[in-house]
Amino acid sequence: MAFSVSNGGNFRTQTALAEINITPLVDVVLVLLVIFMISAPVLQSGIEVAVPKTKTVREITEQRQVVTIDREQRVFLGDQPINLADLPTRLRKSNGDETKQVIYLRADEKVPFGAFASVMDAVKQAGITNISIVTQPLDNRK
Repeated sequence: MAFSVSNGGNFRTQTALAEINITPLVDVVLVLLVIFMISAPVLQSGIEVAVPKTKTVREITEQRQVVTIDREQRVFLGDQPINLADLPTRLRKSNGDETKQVIYLRADEKVPFGAFASVMDAVKQAGITNISIVTQPLDNRK
């Protein structure tokens, strides 16, 4: 940017030397990146559930909706507690095409099968038939 300065009838042109120092900006961005990298796994599984152990476990690669049943048989959609009667309508609202929607179902190993079957039925009432059950790998070192 150039501008003219009057000095007693003489005009001279000066240029402004304006450089942005991006080092503090980069520092702040890197600190935020580290904070989000550390806090992201904690935010992902906020509900404590001891899922059953199986021999075949497939790694979860996509981000999907998770329905969780904890040890006290409380039902959660994501990290929010939900009434079992409201689950089908909330699942229908979340995604337009229920036939292509995938739900991950996490249940504590102490949950009775009747409670598990009730949640499965509520998910199927929403029109979702692709349900993946979350398990942990079996430790074969013993």
